[in-house]
Amino acid sequence: MKKIVIDKAGDYRQLKIKTFPDLTPDENEIVVETKAIGINYADIIVRWGLYESAKQMVGWPITPGFEFSGVVKAVGSKVTKFKIGDKVLGVSLFNSYATEVKVTEDYLYLLPHKMSFEEGAAFPAVFLTAYHALFQIVVVRPGMIALIHSAAGGVGSSLVQLCKIFGIHSIGVVGSSHKVDFVKELGCDFVIDKSKEVLWEKVKSFAPNGVDLAYDANGVETLKESYNHLAPCGKLFFYGAHSMFPKTGGKVNWAKLVKDYLRTPSFNPLNMSHLNRSLITFNLSFLFDKREIFSEAMENLLKWYDEGKLKVSAVKSYSFNDVASAHKELESGKSVGKIILIP
Repeated sequence: MKKIVIDKAGDYRQLKIKTFPDLTPDENEIVVETKAIGINYADIIVRWGLYESAKQMVGWPITPGFEFSGVVKAVGSKVTKFKIGDKVLGVSLFNSYATEVKVTEDYLYLLPHKMSFEEGAAFPAVFLTAYHALFQIVVVRPGMIALIHSAAGGVGSSLVQLCKIFGIHSIGVVGSSHKVDFVKELGCDFVIDKSKEVLWEKVKSFAPNGVDLAYDANGVETLKESYNHLAPCGKLFFYGAHSMFPKTGGKVNWAKLVKDYLRTPSFNPLNMSHLNRSLITFNLSFLFDKREIFSEAMENLLKWYDEGKLKVSAVKSYSFNDVASAHKELESGKSVGKIILIP
């Protein structure tokens, strides 16, 4: 088998393909021959040595990757849900950038008949993140208004679709004009192109009394104003800090990173209680042992996919050998939907 291994923090040159013995399952494990592998921005943070769960749980060297699709190659003696030859999609705590992945059956799911391997690898991480943020942390009600930054990205486009299913009005924010139609086609009620429009004026025009839910993975660039535009009882969800990191070159700008870290707003709980506003943060990689979170979410998500209520919004494929180019495009902020690797 082959794996993409990062031996130390750095740029694209640290993504190296290495050969290892084929995997053998323990009694409760399944080995999957991967057909497609999802790439997420978290993988880039891993490469830079800044992803906290990777540092705490693995260290160096590390094979990144949280999601994959493929065909079951081998099963352990106590596995009951899957058999050799099954087409599947799954999640793993790292190690998905490989031609073989080994997981327990709690983190593996049958690939829907209408779903391609490419779509299967692009589905789990972003929809699990969106589902957790929308349905598993807070109580939501139809008619609420959600502000979704990076609405053309993987998690953003998933949030737009889930909001539509539940009757939540969505304001999607994109960074360039070529993403506007894509987000509208997903069912977003109001799309703001911040490259041409004044972002917060537009938010105010659509939600004069504030938004109920604000989903922000930008960090310091928008975090304070996302909070300031919450309605009473509004919730700000922080799940990333993309604006602190470079879009070209593949290397961390440490001076900018420190500056942005120092500029990151803090929130006084006494003031928050007066305003009835909340800040919510999460990282699913630190919840990987909470099997019930994943099983509940995937059961509903795959059901909605089968019913035609969800779709894998856009997929662009790169070969396994061209992983550096895939990382480069995702870093650029120009991509739409998901980027995947084909072994």
